[in-house]
Amino acid sequence: MQHRTVDELMTRKVVQVRQDTPFKEIVRELAENDVTAVPVVAHDGRVIGVVSEADLMRKSADQPDPFGRVPVPDLEAWERAKAEGARAEELMSAPPVCARPEWNVVETARLMTVQGVKRLPVVDETDKLVGIISRADILRVFLREDTAIREEIHRDLLQHTLGLAPSAVTADVSEGQVTLTGTVEARSMIPVIERLCRSVDGVVAVHQHLTYTSDDTGGRFPAP
Repeated sequence: MQHRTVDELMTRKVVQVRQDTPFKEIVRELAENDVTAVPVVAHDGRVIGVVSEADLMRKSADQPDPFGRVPVPDLEAWERAKAEGARAEELMSAPPVCARPEWNVVETARLMTVQGVKRLPVVDETDKLVGIISRADILRVFLREDTAIREEIHRDLLQHTLGLAPSAVTADVSEGQVTLTGTVEARSMIPVIERLCRSVDGVVAVHQHLTYTSDDTGGRFPAP
């Protein structure tokens, strides 16, 4: 049982800018390609930063307001430098937070969440740009067909990983929700099965109605 990788989900044709790309050209690239951020690539192909709409908005926010209805934001020194920037290398957020093609969707989603970003440039071992992965790309795993999820749970998880007989546990899948029924030998197997099913790509929720023939937990768990 393996999670889908960044290489399987990423977009390979990436809108990108050079470090000396001027402000207006960056805005044009965002608008024409309907994206909200672009990687900044050095002359040797390495990703050195990312310019997002948020980076560019600092210039508008720092402009004088003739009506004075909203106070001028109190920018820190680094924010002021970005507001005054005119080229990608002056506007970008750096160093860039990047993903690798071999990463799986779980670690990639966690990095996005921790860093508070919507997308990650994907780089090879030399930091050269090979693609980009977004939240929308990762969420595509939830478009997996129920039959594919059911087959993976039965074949890879229940039979190959846990060594259960095909008739022991049945997994019914509807709209990504898994319902487990059947009987296992040891009670301690139930939370293990449930946890592994939750880790399958495309699973939204797991509901188990499993019974057991022997209680090997010593009463540590409440009765199901």
